[in-house]
Amino acid sequence: MALLELEGVSKDFGAIRALSDVSFSIEPGQVVGLMGDNGAGKSTLVKIISGIYQPSTGIVKLDGAPAHIHSPGEARRLGIETVYQDLALADNLTAAANIFLGRELKYNFGPFRFLRQRAMNARAAELFAELKSETRADDLVRQMSGGQRQAVAIARTRLADAKLILMDEPTAAISVRQVAEVLNLIHRLKDAGIAVMLISHRMPDVFSCCDRVIVMRRGTKVADKPIANSSPEEVTALITGAREVA
Repeated sequence: MALLELEGVSKDFGAIRALSDVSFSIEPGQVVGLMGDNGAGKSTLVKIISGIYQPSTGIVKLDGAPAHIHSPGEARRLGIETVYQDLALADNLTAAANIFLGRELKYNFGPFRFLRQRAMNARAAELFAELKSETRADDLVRQMSGGQRQAVAIARTRLADAKLILMDEPTAAISVRQVAEVLNLIHRLKDAGIAVMLISHRMPDVFSCCDRVIVMRRGTKVADKPIANSSPEEVTALITGAREVA
């Protein structure tokens, strides 16, 4: 059974149709690349899946049942996490503090409540070990590389026991070595049975770690095929319109 299914999803903003009759599915543990030029509808699609927008028409299903996702908080409760390009991390806090931000572990002592710092550090260390990241729980985020910051953002999604992680341009503006770190993190998520939708403009990244690629153009899905049956040249042609459909 598919983890996520979209059936005929469209989105209108007044007279503007941002998405038109988009259908696809994602299986547990599958990594799907989402590609397209600016204005192709990628962001709108992600915002529908993550609960920011509601579809004008069409159905979103989770585990085979229709799902009405009205907010990012509701998406999170359903097992859908989003890692945005800016990561939304607090630079002045440690890795562990960022992972537990808003979900801190606490204990009561009389009328007072205190943070369970050791417990949070220990859990953060376990998450980094699962991801095989060298990031440490007590490292300050402002001193981290781009790859380490991604590890913190991904570890935060693991704390919530996510089933599907939407990753928005995770390898943009970082070094080649850090790109390799992030792609390894995606492989770790796949190995753990977690589905990933990778929104990216970087063709090598998509072809190195994705099982399938979905290509959007002008709000319409023009391709959805296994990576093994496609090529960077074909995807480029679909994105630019040199080829109408796969």
